[in-house]
Amino acid sequence: MRNLLEFLSRHSHWFLFVLLEVLSFVLVFQYNSYQGSVWFSSANTVVGQVYEWESQVESFFSLTEANEELTLRNIALEQQLKGMRAKLAVATGDTNVLHAPLDQQLSSYRLIQAKVVSNSLDKVDNLITVNKGSADGVKVDMGVVSGNGVVGIVYQVSPHYAVVIPVLNSHSSISCMIQDRGYFGYLHWNGGYRHLAYVDDVPRHAKFRKGDYVVTSGYSSVFPSGIRVGQIKYVFNSPDGLSYRLKVQLATDFGNLRDVVIIDNAPLLERQRVLQAARDSIGTKDNK
Repeated sequence: MRNLLEFLSRHSHWFLFVLLEVLSFVLVFQYNSYQGSVWFSSANTVVGQVYEWESQVESFFSLTEANEELTLRNIALEQQLKGMRAKLAVATGDTNVLHAPLDQQLSSYRLIQAKVVSNSLDKVDNLITVNKGSADGVKVDMGVVSGNGVVGIVYQVSPHYAVVIPVLNSHSSISCMIQDRGYFGYLHWNGGYRHLAYVDDVPRHAKFRKGDYVVTSGYSSVFPSGIRVGQIKYVFNSPDGLSYRLKVQLATDFGNLRDVVIIDNAPLLERQRVLQAARDSIGTKDNK
């Protein structure tokens, strides 16, 4: 013990120097926006690379299960696609849509494939890190989906990585609607089970039933309409009694999330701008 105390006393100036250096760096990066952004970009790149290596190891040992899930999912998607084409053919009278390939239906969107390198599940405000960033065309507020459904929205971007606010985050709010019913609300998650979330503000006059699917509404500039969110399991009255609250089983399995797709929302933004311009024009005419 005496030798330890003598060692600390003899080198105390070095320990003080290191402590002051660490404190100065913390103050510089915390209270200066430019230095903070530089630190975020650099640290996110390093940490992201470590997460990616870890994810690659985990992915290697789960390839068999992932391939089985992809096979089953592809079969389900083919059946859904056939049903959607059949409905569209009946509605439009154009039988050619029955044979239209999927890439033609999504031709107006640029899809950026990415892998999940970090994914938290045990917090109220969970975050996901993916291995694509601004160098790949990823921007803040782009929508992120998986093969099963909605994942979240891009929150921060560095050159080679992006941080996503998933559905499993208390700050997430996604506009959605009940499929084939037209009534819409907002998807929220307040913690708890990772496979359940709630759709709030569904109007009292809405007609639907348990088992109906919830999909994205397309009313925002983030997600196209029709992307699956989940399935209605229970129906509650809102606290004020003026609307319904739906408990939804989420379509995305966040505990087994490996591959995602980021949607370039440029066409959605353009559509929103045209719609807003039309609304402004109508408002101007009404005021004359």
